[in-house]
Amino acid sequence: MGMPDENGATGTFWDHLDVLRGCLLRAIGVTALCGIVAFFFKEELFRVVLAPKDSGFCTYRFLEWLGGGLGIAGMMPEDFSVRLINTALAEQFVIHMKAALYAGLLCASPYVVYLLFRFVSPALYENERRYAVRTVGAGYVMFLLGVALNYFLIFPLTFRFLGTYQVSAEVENAITLQSYMDTLLTMSLMLGIVFEIPVVCWLLARFGVLDAAFLRRYRRHAVVVVLVVAAVITPTSDVFTLLLVSFPMWLLYEVGIWVVAATESRSVRT
Repeated sequence: MGMPDENGATGTFWDHLDVLRGCLLRAIGVTALCGIVAFFFKEELFRVVLAPKDSGFCTYRFLEWLGGGLGIAGMMPEDFSVRLINTALAEQFVIHMKAALYAGLLCASPYVVYLLFRFVSPALYENERRYAVRTVGAGYVMFLLGVALNYFLIFPLTFRFLGTYQVSAEVENAITLQSYMDTLLTMSLMLGIVFEIPVVCWLLARFGVLDAAFLRRYRRHAVVVVLVVAAVITPTSDVFTLLLVSFPMWLLYEVGIWVVAATESRSVRT
C-alpha cells in the first residue's frame, strides 16, 4: 500500500491512524490556544457568562419593550438582583478554567469540525460527500442555534424565575456560582443536542427509515416523550423550566415532520 496523502486517502491502517492523530493534535492545540486566550480575557468572558443574572440583560429589556408595545403591564417584573456566592476555596479558579475551556472549544469548533470532515471525506463517494457536508453543516448550525436559544431565552427566564422566587420575604436567595455555571452549561449542551432533531429526521427520511405519516400518527405519544425527556435533561426540577424546555422540543418535532414530508415529496419528484 502507498503512503497516505495529507487527507489520508490511501495507506495502511497505521498510516490512517497517524493522520487521525495529527488531526486530533491540531484540534486540541487550537482549542487549547483559544482557551488560553479566553482565560486571559477573564473580565470579558464572565461579563458574557454572567450577563443573564442582571436585570439589564438584553432579553429582559426586549420583553419589557415588547410588553410596553403590546400594552401588557408587568410583562417583565421590576429590576431584580440575585447575589452569586462562592463556597469553596478553589472553586472560582476552577470555574474560570472550565469556562475558558468551554469558550475555547466553542471558538475552535468550526476548525475542529473541518479537520474531522477533512479526514473522513476521502473515504466517501462524491454523492456521500455531498450529503455529509449538508448533514455536518446543518447539525453544527442547529447545535449553535440551540445553545443561543438557551443563552438568550430559556436560561435567563429560568434564572429570573427561580432566582427571585421566595417562599417568604425573610428568606434571601444566594445562588452559588457553581450552581449557576452547572445549570447554564448543562442546559446549553442539552438544548444543542435537542436541536439536532430535524437533522436526524432528515437523515432517517433519506434512508427510508422514517416517514411523515408515522410522525403524525404518533404526535400525541411524542408529546409525552418530549415531557419525559425534558424532565430528564433539565438540571432543575421545577415545572417552569420543564415547560420552557419542552416547548422548543415540541416545535422541533413539528419541524421534523415538515422536513420529512418535504424530503419525501422531493424524492417522488426525482
